[in-house]
Amino acid sequence: MEKLIVDLAERSYPIYIGQQLIDQLEYYQPHIDGQQVLIVTNDTVAPLYLEQVKQTLADHYQVAEVILPDGEQYKNLVTVEKVYDALLTNKFNRTVTLVALGGGVIGDITGFAAATYQRGVNFIQVPTTLLAQVDSSVGGKTGVNHPQGKNMIGAFYQPKCVIADTTTLNTLPSRELSAGIAEVIKYGLISDKPFFDWLTENIDSLVSRNSDNLSYAILRSCENKAWVVAQDEKEGGIRAILNLGHTFGHAIENYMGYGKWLHGEAVAAGMVQAADLSCRIGWIAASEVLEIQSLLKQANLPIKPPKEMSCNDYLELMAVDKKVIDGQLRLVLLESIGKAIVTADFDRQLLLDTLS
Repeated sequence: MEKLIVDLAERSYPIYIGQQLIDQLEYYQPHIDGQQVLIVTNDTVAPLYLEQVKQTLADHYQVAEVILPDGEQYKNLVTVEKVYDALLTNKFNRTVTLVALGGGVIGDITGFAAATYQRGVNFIQVPTTLLAQVDSSVGGKTGVNHPQGKNMIGAFYQPKCVIADTTTLNTLPSRELSAGIAEVIKYGLISDKPFFDWLTENIDSLVSRNSDNLSYAILRSCENKAWVVAQDEKEGGIRAILNLGHTFGHAIENYMGYGKWLHGEAVAAGMVQAADLSCRIGWIAASEVLEIQSLLKQANLPIKPPKEMSCNDYLELMAVDKKVIDGQLRLVLLESIGKAIVTADFDRQLLLDTLS
Protein backbone atom coordinates (compact mmCIF):
# COMPACT_ATOMS: atom_id res chain seq x y z
CA MET A 1 0.00 0.00 0.00
CA GLU A 2 1.22 3.48 -0.94
CA LYS A 3 0.02 6.54 0.95
CA LEU A 4 0.04 10.12 -0.32
CA ILE A 5 -1.13 13.25 1.47
CA VAL A 6 -3.02 16.02 -0.30
CA ASP A 7 -1.65 18.96 1.66
CA LEU A 8 -4.45 21.46 2.31
CA ALA A 9 -3.74 22.47 5.92
CA GLU A 10 -6.76 21.52 8.06
CA ARG A 11 -8.44 19.93 5.01
CA SER A 12 -5.49 17.65 4.22
CA TYR A 13 -6.31 13.99 3.59
CA PRO A 14 -4.62 10.74 2.59
CA ILE A 15 -4.84 8.78 -0.64
CA TYR A 16 -4.36 5.04 -0.11
CA ILE A 17 -3.28 3.13 -3.24
CA GLY A 18 -2.90 -0.64 -3.35
CA GLN A 19 -4.52 -4.05 -3.76
CA GLN A 20 -7.32 -5.50 -1.63
CA LEU A 21 -8.04 -2.26 0.25
CA ILE A 22 -11.77 -2.04 -0.33
CA ASP A 23 -12.71 -4.44 2.47
CA GLN A 24 -10.13 -3.31 5.04
CA LEU A 25 -11.78 -1.44 7.93
CA GLU A 26 -8.50 0.23 8.93
CA TYR A 27 -8.64 2.53 5.89
CA TYR A 28 -12.20 3.74 6.62
CA GLN A 29 -12.37 3.94 10.41
CA PRO A 30 -10.07 6.91 11.08
CA HIS A 31 -12.15 9.02 8.69
CA ILE A 32 -15.66 8.25 10.02
CA ASP A 33 -16.60 10.46 12.96
CA GLY A 34 -20.15 9.35 13.75
CA GLN A 35 -22.08 6.09 13.63
CA GLN A 36 -24.02 6.67 10.41
CA VAL A 37 -22.78 5.68 6.93
CA LEU A 38 -24.53 5.94 3.58
CA ILE A 39 -22.90 4.06 0.71
CA VAL A 40 -23.67 5.66 -2.66
CA THR A 41 -23.05 3.44 -5.67
CA ASN A 42 -24.61 2.53 -9.03
CA ASP A 43 -26.29 -0.49 -10.56
CA THR A 44 -23.09 -1.58 -12.32
CA VAL A 45 -20.75 -1.43 -9.33
CA ALA A 46 -23.23 -2.58 -6.68
CA PRO A 47 -23.28 -6.27 -7.72
CA LEU A 48 -19.47 -6.32 -7.69
CA TYR A 49 -18.44 -4.50 -4.51
CA LEU A 50 -21.37 -3.22 -2.45
CA GLU A 51 -21.65 -6.27 -0.17
CA GLN A 52 -17.90 -6.22 0.53
CA VAL A 53 -18.02 -2.63 1.68
CA LYS A 54 -21.26 -3.12 3.65
CA GLN A 55 -19.89 -6.14 5.49
CA THR A 56 -16.67 -4.27 6.25
CA LEU A 57 -18.60 -1.45 7.94
CA ALA A 58 -21.77 -3.11 9.25
CA ASP A 59 -20.37 -4.35 12.58
CA HIS A 60 -19.28 -0.86 13.58
CA TYR A 61 -21.78 1.53 11.98
CA GLN A 62 -25.40 2.01 11.01
CA VAL A 63 -25.07 1.42 7.28
CA ALA A 64 -27.55 2.18 4.50
CA GLU A 65 -27.13 2.35 0.75
CA VAL A 66 -28.54 4.06 -2.30
CA ILE A 67 -28.04 2.56 -5.77
CA LEU A 68 -28.16 5.06 -8.61
CA PRO A 69 -28.44 4.46 -12.37
CA ASP A 70 -25.07 4.25 -14.13
CA GLY A 71 -23.99 6.80 -16.70
CA GLU A 72 -22.95 10.39 -17.33
CA GLN A 73 -26.50 11.15 -18.50
CA TYR A 74 -27.68 10.68 -14.89
CA LYS A 75 -25.19 13.17 -13.43
CA ASN A 76 -27.83 15.78 -12.66
CA LEU A 77 -29.84 17.34 -9.85
CA VAL A 78 -32.63 14.75 -10.17
CA THR A 79 -30.15 12.00 -9.25
CA VAL A 80 -28.69 14.03 -6.36
CA GLU A 81 -32.19 14.18 -4.89
CA LYS A 82 -32.18 10.37 -4.63
CA VAL A 83 -29.17 10.68 -2.30
CA TYR A 84 -30.95 13.32 -0.20
CA ASP A 85 -34.02 11.05 -0.09
CA ALA A 86 -31.94 8.16 1.27
CA LEU A 87 -30.30 10.39 3.89
CA LEU A 88 -33.63 11.77 5.10
CA THR A 89 -35.45 8.43 5.00
CA ASN A 90 -32.78 6.98 7.28
CA LYS A 91 -32.93 10.08 9.51
CA PHE A 92 -29.19 10.62 9.05
CA ASN A 93 -27.82 13.75 10.68
CA ARG A 94 -24.72 15.92 10.42
CA THR A 95 -22.47 13.14 11.73
CA VAL A 96 -23.20 10.90 8.72
CA THR A 97 -20.37 9.91 6.39
CA LEU A 98 -21.11 9.25 2.72
CA VAL A 99 -19.03 6.64 0.93
CA ALA A 100 -18.75 7.15 -2.83
CA LEU A 101 -18.32 3.65 -4.30
CA GLY A 102 -17.91 3.87 -8.06
CA GLY A 103 -16.44 5.93 -10.86
CA GLY A 104 -16.21 9.64 -11.44
CA VAL A 105 -19.95 10.24 -11.77
CA ILE A 106 -20.67 8.59 -8.41
CA GLY A 107 -17.80 10.50 -6.80
CA ASP A 108 -19.01 13.84 -8.16
CA ILE A 109 -22.65 13.26 -7.18
CA THR A 110 -21.77 11.95 -3.72
CA GLY A 111 -19.36 14.79 -3.04
CA PHE A 112 -21.93 17.37 -4.08
CA ALA A 113 -24.59 15.73 -1.90
CA ALA A 114 -22.14 15.71 1.02
CA ALA A 115 -21.27 19.37 0.46
CA THR A 116 -24.92 20.41 0.55
CA TYR A 117 -26.71 18.01 2.94
CA GLN A 118 -27.32 19.93 6.17
CA ARG A 119 -24.70 22.40 4.88
CA GLY A 120 -21.92 19.85 4.77
CA VAL A 121 -21.17 16.31 5.98
CA ASN A 122 -18.12 14.07 5.59
CA PHE A 123 -17.51 11.77 2.64
CA ILE A 124 -14.97 9.16 1.56
CA GLN A 125 -14.00 8.40 -2.03
CA VAL A 126 -13.69 4.72 -3.02
CA PRO A 127 -13.04 5.03 -6.77
CA THR A 128 -13.45 1.85 -8.84
CA THR A 129 -12.36 3.15 -12.27
CA LEU A 130 -8.92 4.21 -13.40
CA LEU A 131 -10.17 7.67 -14.37
CA ALA A 132 -11.61 8.22 -10.91
CA GLN A 133 -8.51 6.85 -9.16
CA VAL A 134 -6.11 9.17 -10.97
CA ASP A 135 -8.29 12.24 -11.38
CA SER A 136 -11.86 12.87 -10.28
CA SER A 137 -11.63 11.39 -6.76
CA VAL A 138 -8.70 13.66 -5.87
CA GLY A 139 -8.93 17.41 -5.42
CA GLY A 140 -12.43 18.08 -4.13
CA LYS A 141 -14.25 19.03 -7.33
CA THR A 142 -17.85 17.88 -6.96
CA GLY A 143 -20.94 18.62 -8.99
CA VAL A 144 -23.41 17.75 -11.69
CA ASN A 145 -24.12 18.68 -15.29
CA HIS A 146 -26.65 21.12 -16.68
CA PRO A 147 -28.16 20.63 -20.17
CA GLN A 148 -26.21 23.71 -21.30
CA GLY A 149 -22.85 22.75 -19.81
CA LYS A 150 -20.83 20.07 -18.04
CA ASN A 151 -20.11 20.42 -14.31
CA MET A 152 -21.83 23.80 -14.16
CA ILE A 153 -23.41 23.12 -10.75
CA GLY A 154 -21.10 22.10 -7.93
CA ALA A 155 -18.77 22.92 -5.08
CA PHE A 156 -15.15 22.52 -4.05
CA TYR A 157 -15.47 20.04 -1.18
CA GLN A 158 -12.66 17.76 -0.08
CA PRO A 159 -13.13 14.10 0.94
CA LYS A 160 -11.79 12.77 4.23
CA CYS A 161 -9.73 10.18 2.34
CA VAL A 162 -9.43 8.36 -0.99
CA ILE A 163 -9.20 4.54 -1.02
CA ALA A 164 -7.94 3.49 -4.46
CA ASP A 165 -8.10 -0.30 -4.62
CA THR A 166 -6.32 -1.31 -7.82
CA THR A 167 -7.93 -4.78 -7.80
CA THR A 168 -11.22 -3.14 -8.83
CA LEU A 169 -9.62 -2.43 -12.21
CA ASN A 170 -9.78 -6.16 -12.97
CA THR A 171 -13.53 -5.82 -13.56
CA LEU A 172 -13.26 -2.57 -15.52
CA PRO A 173 -14.29 -2.79 -19.21
CA SER A 174 -11.41 -2.15 -21.63
CA ARG A 175 -13.04 1.00 -22.99
CA GLU A 176 -13.28 2.44 -19.47
CA LEU A 177 -9.66 1.51 -18.77
CA SER A 178 -8.53 3.39 -21.88
CA ALA A 179 -10.62 6.39 -20.86
CA GLY A 180 -8.70 6.46 -17.59
CA ILE A 181 -5.36 6.18 -19.37
CA ALA A 182 -6.21 9.44 -21.16
CA GLU A 183 -6.08 11.27 -17.84
CA VAL A 184 -2.83 9.48 -16.95
CA ILE A 185 -1.26 10.71 -20.19
CA LYS A 186 -2.50 14.21 -19.37
CA TYR A 187 -0.25 14.39 -16.30
CA GLY A 188 2.81 13.63 -18.39
CA LEU A 189 1.84 16.34 -20.86
CA ILE A 190 1.11 19.12 -18.38
CA SER A 191 3.89 18.81 -15.83
CA ASP A 192 5.96 15.60 -15.96
CA LYS A 193 8.00 14.95 -19.09
CA PRO A 194 9.90 12.00 -17.50
CA PHE A 195 6.52 10.38 -16.80
CA PHE A 196 5.41 11.01 -20.39
CA ASP A 197 8.60 9.29 -21.57
CA TRP A 198 7.91 6.36 -19.22
CA LEU A 199 4.39 6.09 -20.64
CA THR A 200 5.68 5.93 -24.23
CA GLU A 201 7.76 2.92 -23.20
CA ASN A 202 5.13 1.20 -21.05
CA ILE A 203 1.75 2.06 -22.55
CA ASP A 204 1.14 -1.50 -23.79
CA SER A 205 1.58 -2.85 -20.26
CA LEU A 206 -1.09 -0.46 -18.97
CA VAL A 207 -3.55 -1.52 -21.67
CA SER A 208 -2.86 -5.17 -20.78
CA ARG A 209 -3.42 -4.38 -17.07
CA ASN A 210 0.03 -5.06 -15.68
CA SER A 211 -0.70 -4.51 -11.99
CA ASP A 212 2.72 -3.13 -11.02
CA ASN A 213 2.79 -0.60 -13.84
CA LEU A 214 -0.84 0.41 -13.28
CA SER A 215 -0.08 1.00 -9.60
CA TYR A 216 2.95 3.10 -10.53
CA ALA A 217 0.93 5.13 -13.05
CA ILE A 218 -1.82 5.77 -10.48
CA LEU A 219 0.72 6.82 -7.85
CA ARG A 220 2.59 9.14 -10.22
CA SER A 221 -0.67 10.67 -11.47
CA CYS A 222 -1.93 11.28 -7.94
CA GLU A 223 1.42 12.79 -6.95
CA ASN A 224 1.13 15.24 -9.84
CA LYS A 225 -2.46 16.16 -9.05
CA ALA A 226 -1.85 16.46 -5.30
CA TRP A 227 1.06 18.83 -5.98
CA VAL A 228 -1.12 21.09 -8.14
CA VAL A 229 -4.15 21.01 -5.82
CA ALA A 230 -2.00 21.84 -2.79
CA GLN A 231 -0.94 25.05 -4.54
CA ASP A 232 -4.36 26.06 -5.85
CA GLU A 233 -7.32 24.32 -4.23
CA LYS A 234 -10.07 26.31 -5.93
CA GLU A 235 -8.63 26.79 -9.41
CA GLY A 236 -7.71 30.43 -9.14
CA GLY A 237 -4.47 29.86 -11.04
CA ILE A 238 -2.22 26.89 -11.76
CA ARG A 239 -4.89 24.24 -11.10
CA ALA A 240 -6.52 25.08 -14.43
CA ILE A 241 -3.67 23.24 -16.20
CA LEU A 242 -5.37 20.02 -15.07
CA ASN A 243 -7.99 20.82 -17.71
CA LEU A 244 -5.75 20.18 -20.71
CA GLY A 245 -8.05 19.01 -23.51
CA HIS A 246 -11.13 19.48 -21.33
CA THR A 247 -12.54 22.64 -22.93
CA PHE A 248 -12.59 20.88 -26.31
CA GLY A 249 -13.61 17.58 -24.68
CA HIS A 250 -16.52 18.99 -22.71
CA ALA A 251 -17.87 20.53 -25.92
CA ILE A 252 -17.72 17.07 -27.56
CA GLU A 253 -19.51 15.42 -24.63
CA ASN A 254 -22.23 18.04 -24.58
CA TYR A 255 -22.77 18.07 -28.34
CA MET A 256 -22.86 14.28 -28.68
CA GLY A 257 -25.05 13.82 -25.60
CA TYR A 258 -23.63 12.88 -22.22
CA GLY A 259 -22.53 9.24 -22.18
CA LYS A 260 -22.08 8.76 -25.94
CA TRP A 261 -18.38 9.58 -25.70
CA LEU A 262 -16.74 8.65 -22.41
CA HIS A 263 -15.11 11.58 -20.63
CA GLY A 264 -11.60 10.24 -21.19
CA GLU A 265 -12.29 9.67 -24.89
CA ALA A 266 -13.46 13.25 -25.35
CA VAL A 267 -10.45 14.54 -23.39
CA ALA A 268 -8.10 12.47 -25.59
CA ALA A 269 -9.45 14.09 -28.75
CA GLY A 270 -9.39 17.45 -26.97
CA MET A 271 -5.73 17.03 -26.00
CA VAL A 272 -4.85 16.44 -29.65
CA GLN A 273 -6.71 19.64 -30.55
CA ALA A 274 -4.85 21.53 -27.81
CA ALA A 275 -1.55 20.12 -29.10
CA ASP A 276 -2.47 21.05 -32.67
CA LEU A 277 -3.19 24.65 -31.67
CA SER A 278 0.03 24.76 -29.63
CA CYS A 279 1.89 23.65 -32.74
CA ARG A 280 0.19 26.27 -34.93
CA ILE A 281 1.23 28.95 -32.42
CA GLY A 282 4.80 27.67 -32.70
CA TRP A 283 5.32 26.26 -29.22
CA ILE A 284 5.63 22.53 -29.96
CA ALA A 285 6.83 20.76 -33.10
CA ALA A 286 4.61 18.84 -35.49
CA SER A 287 6.63 15.74 -34.60
CA GLU A 288 5.57 16.17 -30.96
CA VAL A 289 1.91 16.34 -31.98
CA LEU A 290 2.42 13.04 -33.81
CA GLU A 291 4.10 11.60 -30.72
CA ILE A 292 1.08 12.53 -28.60
CA GLN A 293 -1.31 11.09 -31.19
CA SER A 294 0.65 7.86 -31.34
CA LEU A 295 0.58 7.39 -27.57
CA LEU A 296 -3.17 7.97 -27.43
CA LYS A 297 -3.76 5.57 -30.32
CA GLN A 298 -1.75 2.88 -28.54
CA ALA A 299 -4.10 3.34 -25.59
CA ASN A 300 -7.08 2.72 -27.92
CA LEU A 301 -8.26 6.31 -27.64
CA PRO A 302 -9.73 8.56 -30.36
CA ILE A 303 -7.43 11.24 -31.76
CA LYS A 304 -10.04 12.96 -33.93
CA PRO A 305 -13.23 14.73 -32.82
CA PRO A 306 -16.69 13.84 -34.18
CA LYS A 307 -16.94 14.66 -37.88
CA GLU A 308 -20.37 16.18 -37.43
CA MET A 309 -19.16 19.01 -35.18
CA SER A 310 -18.64 22.38 -36.86
CA CYS A 311 -16.52 25.29 -35.72
CA ASN A 312 -19.67 27.09 -34.63
CA ASP A 313 -20.77 24.09 -32.57
CA TYR A 314 -17.48 24.21 -30.69
CA LEU A 315 -17.45 27.97 -30.21
CA GLU A 316 -21.02 28.01 -28.92
CA LEU A 317 -20.36 25.28 -26.37
CA MET A 318 -16.90 26.53 -25.39
CA ALA A 319 -18.39 29.95 -24.62
CA VAL A 320 -19.92 28.54 -21.42
CA ASP A 321 -16.70 26.88 -20.28
CA LYS A 322 -15.74 27.71 -16.68
CA LYS A 323 -12.39 29.11 -17.85
CA VAL A 324 -14.14 31.89 -19.79
CA ILE A 325 -13.59 35.16 -17.94
CA ASP A 326 -15.41 38.36 -18.97
CA GLY A 327 -16.31 36.78 -22.28
CA GLN A 328 -12.71 35.81 -23.08
CA LEU A 329 -11.98 32.15 -23.79
CA ARG A 330 -8.90 30.79 -22.05
CA LEU A 331 -7.38 27.48 -23.10
CA VAL A 332 -4.82 25.11 -21.60
CA LEU A 333 -2.06 24.74 -24.18
CA LEU A 334 1.42 23.21 -24.30
CA GLU A 335 4.57 25.30 -24.35
CA SER A 336 6.35 21.94 -24.48
CA ILE A 337 5.62 18.34 -23.55
CA GLY A 338 5.69 18.53 -19.76
CA LYS A 339 4.78 22.22 -19.50
CA ALA A 340 1.23 23.53 -19.84
CA ILE A 341 -0.05 27.07 -19.53
CA VAL A 342 -3.47 28.71 -19.36
CA THR A 343 -3.78 31.51 -21.86
CA ALA A 344 -6.20 33.69 -23.78
CA ASP A 345 -3.32 35.05 -25.87
CA PHE A 346 -3.75 33.17 -29.14
CA ASP A 347 -4.82 34.12 -32.64
CA ARG A 348 -8.51 33.32 -33.03
CA GLN A 349 -7.91 32.30 -36.64
CA LEU A 350 -5.46 29.62 -35.48
CA LEU A 351 -8.16 28.24 -33.18
CA LEU A 352 -10.59 28.15 -36.11
CA ASP A 353 -7.94 26.34 -38.18
CA THR A 354 -7.59 23.72 -35.43
CA LEU A 355 -11.34 23.28 -35.09
CA SER A 356 -11.81 22.82 -38.81
